[in-house]
Amino acid sequence: MSKTAEFSIGSEVTCSDGVCGDLRRVVVDPVARSLTHLVVEPRHRPGTGHLVPIGLVASTTEGIRLRCNKSEFEALDDAEEIRFLPGASGDWSYGQEQMLSWPYYVGMGGMGMGASSQAPMDAGPLTTSRDRVPVGEVEVRRGEHVHATDGAIGRVQGLVVDPGDHHVTHVLLDQGHLWGQKRVAIPILAVTSVEDGVRLNLTKAEVRDLPTVDLDQPA
Repeated sequence: MSKTAEFSIGSEVTCSDGVCGDLRRVVVDPVARSLTHLVVEPRHRPGTGHLVPIGLVASTTEGIRLRCNKSEFEALDDAEEIRFLPGASGDWSYGQEQMLSWPYYVGMGGMGMGASSQAPMDAGPLTTSRDRVPVGEVEVRRGEHVHATDGAIGRVQGLVVDPGDHHVTHVLLDQGHLWGQKRVAIPILAVTSVEDGVRLNLTKAEVRDLPTVDLDQPA
């Protein structure tokens, strides 16, 4: 197999001057079937990740390495947005026109209530957060279900990408798949959708019979 870059979700990510976090999810263009962004989250700071354009990836040979320093990483677009909920009263009252607008990004991930949403009304405004994903693109998380035509077969572990053009070549199944310790890499041509889990045009038996894929050193 030609040289590939493996993006295993959960991998450590480093900048030119040190570790900047871990890979939490990836963003793909479902039409071009290409990887466009990584979502990298600093350790011990959940919800503070950044959208890293794939062009900033310098190498995946010994972990994912970016061609920027930590200050430049921190200046990248946030991977999540905080939005005020309408209807608050009292000193924290605000109207629809005061809510955050999203002209470029739409959330593709699940919506979750921020910690402040459980606080008393006088403790601050109610907020909700959601993932930022460029319009027309979708995110893929570790643990999302992979569905054959005749049922679920496992969960996503990561993606394999051609570093030349960033096209996704394979979807990796986690180690909890149906065939024990066998490494399963599903060709992207067998993927019909990634918008509601990963859906395939293969049966479980056809996935089981896929030839072994000789991947390069994992990221």
